[in-house]
Amino acid sequence: MPDVFEYQRGDGPMLISFPHDGTDFPTHIRTELNESGLKNTDCDWYIFELYNRVLEPDISFIRARYSRYVVDLNRSPAGELLYPGKMETGVCPLTTFEGIPIHLPGKQPDGREIKTRIENYWQPYHDHLQAELRRIKDRHGYAILWEAHSIRGRVPELFAGVLSDLNFGTADGRSCAQELIDQVVGHAARASTYSVVLNGRFKGGYITRQYGDPASGVHSIQLEINQNTYLEGTEAPKINHKKMQQLSRLLHSLLQSAIPA
Repeated sequence: MPDVFEYQRGDGPMLISFPHDGTDFPTHIRTELNESGLKNTDCDWYIFELYNRVLEPDISFIRARYSRYVVDLNRSPAGELLYPGKMETGVCPLTTFEGIPIHLPGKQPDGREIKTRIENYWQPYHDHLQAELRRIKDRHGYAILWEAHSIRGRVPELFAGVLSDLNFGTADGRSCAQELIDQVVGHAARASTYSVVLNGRFKGGYITRQYGDPASGVHSIQLEINQNTYLEGTEAPKINHKKMQQLSRLLHSLLQSAIPA
């Protein structure tokens, strides 16, 4: 079984998931990708480094090793759409967000290959995520799943204009108790000058929607961050250390605001 994720086990009630910052490719898949695929353009660049500066030892996390171009851990293995009528990539993407093919001619994954990738790369991540949510809930009586994401500020195929800085999603209120998300979003608005949106263009992906169940004590929040808030450039972005330090401080307080005193 491939080593598909990195994990830290904490004693607190929060689990942070990083499904899209992976940069590795299994050798047999790497040889099937074209230049666009190997650039890994749609990676959530440096999102783990952004959070890792302020992660407390009691916070658990799970972090993908492989690129989303191998398998997208935040998509349904059955192919259900997250945003019907809008452009989106599948569990095994064939194109970038701009619609550019990522495979060499004739090397796109077929049905058997997609099934294999789901079994080898997608399922272990989700099995572990579910097991950790059960462990945390058994220990604390509730669990908070925080989905950590980022994306370029301009992706015309996905949204018009420039994306807001901090985009919170709770599947239109279905994945998290309202008082909890109100507390987090309110803190973001009060404690910073970043633009803040709740359940706008990004309402939460498969993980947020699948595991968030506030009635049973599991609260799931996705935060999609505009990469302009901590990076410079787009195709091969670089860290802006001053911006990253400022945003990391806010993230630390946001994570704390999500955990009941």
